Amino acid sequence: MRNVTKAVFPVAGLGTRFLPATKASPKEMLNVVDKPLIQYAVEEAIAAGITEMIFVTGRAKRAIEDHFDKAYELESELEAKGKHALLEVVRNVLPKNVSCAYIRQPEALGLGHAVLCARPLIGDEPFAVILADDLIDAAKPVMKQMVELYDETHSSVIGVEEVPREDTGSYGIVETERNGGGNLKLTGIVEKPKPEEAPSTLAVVGRYILSPRIFRHLAKAQPGKGGEIQLTDAIAALLDEERVLALPFVGDRYDCGNKLGYLQATLAYAARHPEVGEAFSAYMRQFCASGGQ
Repeated sequence: MRNVTKAVFPVAGLGTRFLPATKASPKEMLNVVDKPLIQYAVEEAIAAGITEMIFVTGRAKRAIEDHFDKAYELESELEAKGKHALLEVVRNVLPKNVSCAYIRQPEALGLGHAVLCARPLIGDEPFAVILADDLIDAAKPVMKQMVELYDETHSSVIGVEEVPREDTGSYGIVETERNGGGNLKLTGIVEKPKPEEAPSTLAVVGRYILSPRIFRHLAKAQPGKGGEIQLTDAIAALLDEERVLALPFVGDRYDCGNKLGYLQATLAYAARHPEVGEAFSAYMRQFCASGGQ
């Protein structure tokens, strides 16, 4: 059984919830303190042993490619000025054993279509999918938790978490049962069900390890809600031919696809930042004590 060495990052979305900030800059390049969301996602993949990063991009996404490329002029200037600590930060954005590839999603046809676009670069291998919008703070990176389960079971793995029943209409919701190994096996998955129709309150979040068989189902999938090809529908079809597991991961998820989640992540990460954490926490205590004045 092959190891998971490739990760797909669907980054072609327009990021309309953050306009005008995302008018000319990708939402994945929004910073949480001093790193863009996409870098947190790539670092999570690297921590799981993944070395091949595949970005499914769209128009106006060049900044992502530039971020992970070598910056000759910047490095030369930092070296000339003796700013060696910053030079190391820039050089270590991407370790030398990690490669990046970029492929275009020509039309905004949904997450399932974005994953399908990566098929030529995946081939016949298991692969991860990471959505940078979902920033997950965990002592053991969530993708590493999932890769360990995959290595143990050789099954596709979907990251899930409990959500309030009134919020099921915002997620793919899974139905599960315990299998012989004590893991949660998917028996069904539904895209954005009404609270009264949801089979559970276990929601799919932006982490997947998928068998290459998923591509067959994505290729013949019919557009669903909003005219998009849903990854959820392809996973539901995959259940008929192989085992898929759900992993309730350990960690705190911040939905950085909306303003509130992004601000919550910024506060949490700033409060423990080694450079500004102490001063920032003191400021927030003072700010809250003054009633935000």
